[in-house]
Amino acid sequence: MTLSVFDLVKTAKEVINEVSVEKAKNMLEDNTIALDVREPAEFESGHINNARHLPRGVLEFKIADHPDFQDLERPILVYCKTGGRSALAAVALQQLGYLNVYSLAGGFDAWQQYE
Repeated sequence: MTLSVFDLVKTAKEVINEVSVEKAKNMLEDNTIALDVREPAEFESGHINNARHLPRGVLEFKIADHPDFQDLERPILVYCKTGGRSALAAVALQQLGYLNVYSLAGGFDAWQQYE
């Protein structure tokens, strides 16, 4: 059986923590770090203040070397445009040993609509 990308995202969302924009804003006021996994052009066109940027395609290769992601217990809020890539990224981060990973429901699109 072949899975579609939608199947992969649906499966990912069953094993991650998704949070609303309101909850995400509260988390970011505390010790949570925002991680944007969109492509560089998307990030440059607008992003959450103080977000770190690691595109989804290189996430697993680069995160261990990034100084802001050395603490595996520090909460991470992962986001993309609509929530699909961030769900997949959240699963990958969990597999890499990060213990407090959250995905922004609706992604950056939802973030912009909320403001």
